Amino acid sequence: MSLDIKRWFGLILTLLIVAFSFTPSFQALTSFPKEIRIFQSAVKQFKLALPLSVTVSSNQPEIVEINGHKDSFETSLNNPITFKPSKIGKSSVELKLFGVIPFKKVDVNVLKDIKVIPGGQTIGVKLKSAGVMVVGEYSIQTEDGKTISPAELAGIRIGDILLKMNGKFLSSVDDVSKLLNQLATEKKSIELELQRAKERIKVKINPVFDTKSQAYRLGLYIRDSAAGVGTLTFYDPKTNKYGALGHVITDMDTQEPIVVREGKILYSDVTSIEKGKNGKPGEKRAIFVDENNVIGNITKNTPFGIFGVLNQKPLHGLINEPISIALPEDVKEGPAEILTVIEDQKVERFKIEITKVVQQKYPATKGMVIKVTDKKLLDKTGGIIQGMSGSPIIQNGKLVGAVTHVFVNDPTSGYGSFIEWMIRDAEISETRLKAS
Repeated sequence: MSLDIKRWFGLILTLLIVAFSFTPSFQALTSFPKEIRIFQSAVKQFKLALPLSVTVSSNQPEIVEINGHKDSFETSLNNPITFKPSKIGKSSVELKLFGVIPFKKVDVNVLKDIKVIPGGQTIGVKLKSAGVMVVGEYSIQTEDGKTISPAELAGIRIGDILLKMNGKFLSSVDDVSKLLNQLATEKKSIELELQRAKERIKVKINPVFDTKSQAYRLGLYIRDSAAGVGTLTFYDPKTNKYGALGHVITDMDTQEPIVVREGKILYSDVTSIEKGKNGKPGEKRAIFVDENNVIGNITKNTPFGIFGVLNQKPLHGLINEPISIALPEDVKEGPAEILTVIEDQKVERFKIEITKVVQQKYPATKGMVIKVTDKKLLDKTGGIIQGMSGSPIIQNGKLVGAVTHVFVNDPTSGYGSFIEWMIRDAEISETRLKAS
């Protein structure tokens, strides 16, 4: 073969390779995952539809069967590749094109099944913060006519949490008031221990006698509790652990997350709906049915919701048997449904569309974009409204996530969080999401 012919042959081959790299077939080949997570009772299948021969082998064939084989085998990528777990554990699977060219090494992680019962019930939420939160500051008029802000002079900021006063723990607004009245008469500086983000600091503050109220004041607006309405997402009938809301509870003034000291969830009755409009989210109006009938406690308030343990099996559920959860990588764009309440305590199914899925390797609150398509729900609420947060999202019979936020300028749409992150925070799955 002459030099010119070789050059032309090399050029044509290069052009063919470049052209092939832009084809859907090549993109399917390169997009084959490097890691596959699969629950023990599930099956995962990949369809590449490529006329290429491949040899498949596993270093732990007892963990997962591939196309029914436990040993190395040859197949065409025109055929689907199906992974069927045999037991919990990890396996490394190698694919070689034409039995020679290493194409892909895939880590397969077989996980213990996780099944929970979806909620959808509207719940009342009451919680007490760990310490007393500073939500505002003000100036005080003294006996000589001056105005002064002791809190500002001491360097206290909105969002700080008051933990101790002269070494004594503060658990409520009443504690602050009582201790202040006892200590202020000594006319000495008071030491406050504060929590500011992840830092603990101590400051000295000098109470001032307020001529209007005839009492000593620090110049602080403070709060120790919060209450509201949300939706139960799921619970585990084996451990009675639950997850709800799908997003963190923040103080309404400071917008800082509330650190929970104690809390409870209650039955709640939806009395009316304020329909959502562009620029103005709607809202469920609800009342606590019986504050003495506590469904469960609240032990955690995280970016993915509130969590705790139930005292009783929740009433009014639409699904009363556990269903499987879906991993984030298994959630697809397309039809789904949510469970929620729009009247009294009746949980109903409503159609939605998952319009966008953001694949996440690490926890983040906005995993999917959802759009309400159900005519009944649109007519009643305008779409997603406040109080609907935590409503479970179900796709193909699996619990895939929870409603979290509404788009202010489009109430028919909003965000959903993947259920895996809530399952982890509920501490149902710390061992079950990892292969043993």
